[in-house]
Amino acid sequence: MVFDLAQAIEAGEGNGMPERESMRYDVVIVGAGPSGLSAAIRLRQLALETGHEVSVCVLEKGSEVGAHILSGAVVEPRALDELMPDWKAKGAPLNTQVSDESFLFLTAKRAIRLPNALMPRQLDNHGNYIISLGDLCRWLARQAEELGVEIYPGFAAAEVLYDEDGRVKGVATGDMGVARNGSRKPTYQPGVELHGKYTFIAEGVRGSLAKTLMQRFRLRDGVQPQTFGLGIKELWAVDPAQHRQGLVVHSFGWPLDSRTYGGAFIYHLENNQVAVGFVVGLDYWNPHLSPFEEMQRFKTHPAIRPTFEGGERRCYGARAISEGGLQALPRLVFPGGALLGCSAGVINVPKVKGTHNAMKTGMLAAEAAFAALRSGSAGGDELAAYTESFRRSWAYKELKEVRNCRPAFHWGLALGTLYTGIELNLLRGRAPWTLRHREDHKSLRKAAEAPKIEYPKPDGKITFDRLSSVYLANVSHEEDQPVHLRLADPEIPIRVNLAEYDAPEQRYCPAGVYEIVRDVAGEPRLQINATNCVHCKTCDIKDPAQNINWVVPEGGGGPNYPNM
Repeated sequence: MVFDLAQAIEAGEGNGMPERESMRYDVVIVGAGPSGLSAAIRLRQLALETGHEVSVCVLEKGSEVGAHILSGAVVEPRALDELMPDWKAKGAPLNTQVSDESFLFLTAKRAIRLPNALMPRQLDNHGNYIISLGDLCRWLARQAEELGVEIYPGFAAAEVLYDEDGRVKGVATGDMGVARNGSRKPTYQPGVELHGKYTFIAEGVRGSLAKTLMQRFRLRDGVQPQTFGLGIKELWAVDPAQHRQGLVVHSFGWPLDSRTYGGAFIYHLENNQVAVGFVVGLDYWNPHLSPFEEMQRFKTHPAIRPTFEGGERRCYGARAISEGGLQALPRLVFPGGALLGCSAGVINVPKVKGTHNAMKTGMLAAEAAFAALRSGSAGGDELAAYTESFRRSWAYKELKEVRNCRPAFHWGLALGTLYTGIELNLLRGRAPWTLRHREDHKSLRKAAEAPKIEYPKPDGKITFDRLSSVYLANVSHEEDQPVHLRLADPEIPIRVNLAEYDAPEQRYCPAGVYEIVRDVAGEPRLQINATNCVHCKTCDIKDPAQNINWVVPEGGGGPNYPNM
């Protein structure tokens, strides 16, 4: 069963007790994604193997485990094999093994297939599985619960807690029932403090707690800027005649220009389902570009459109992706805890995969924490063993091999592709140099210096608008709550973003959250439709003035993805 946190504590109202109650665990994990759940499972496995009890809880801000999980996803089962060798017998939802794959370079009217034999070994999907990552996380959660992990969905970790020496001692969930004006509604419930000897942050990309910790403990000192992409995904039920279970298709080129990094994927799952996704590097230069519209345009290509004709779009979602690789990884540990998975940024970009690396970091952090607890540690220290074991791991080696691939595309599509082929096929991580990244929010040209892009109107069959898409993300937020998209300076959206960049937030947001509206006198203002938010974090990353700060809304809010 999944525990109900509200029933797991005693109410302190009216008895003189502090407003926030607290619960104590050996390890508190924020985020029920692949890394957080792998850490929880590994901790309990070690506890049961040795007889040394370790208490573990996992907080998940989604309404259920998997509700906020979105990925392609083709998964390499290497980490799962290590974590749970009998995963097939236990019924893990890896049902579709890759049977065929193709790599396409698209022009406006043609699709040029690149020979598989010439593709780097990193891109070989032999032995991998096309899955729903949300379903995998739901399954991992069940395995964790059977081992004794307590999982609390619907509770967003909103605050890092520190002890008197400044070490992390846990997190607090956000208050529930607070009105937009800050007053307490009749439904008000205070947040709960979760204290742990160690706290693992596994929030995913650009998490609000990870940002806080990186700043407080200077975890990014001496490393390159993290860079990101925006991934937009749809799940379709297609005409059986167009379905080829096990087929993986990757493409690059059109509709993006040669200076803009990105690409697309089409994955054929079981039951006539097809996942289609489009990724745009958030270092794109043209403020008129709309990643959502580029994704819709991609589906109209003559080589792509037939897959979706006669089909039905079932779900939609979007998520930022860490693309910085090894040179952008922050320090993984801080006093009292560690960063796991995409909170650190361990995706292998040319491989188009990160789940196996995320799971591995969770397992390594769990082993380091368990060893410390078993030796009698009271917590609060830095888990140096986690950093050391990560540097010895296959995940680190894999990231080192590909570290120069993503920044090579700052030279453009042709040179980036050529260099990546050399790097992956010949150098294999042995290059004596490491290329540098640029900060995504600094990449935009001024609107007057960039050509406008005319996007066709959606046809409602293959291409769609944003509002109908958000509907398919099953987004739900309590409307009367404080806006979780906070502006440091409310004048910047008009004075800077609109004046200089033609308000790019209207286009980079894949959910229609940001609109420029005008009053009766024609004066513009920024309207934030926070209830549309799919929690992709793009605004927090791409805003040219870094004026938008994404923080967690009430627990349980956001998208409710069924099997993304």
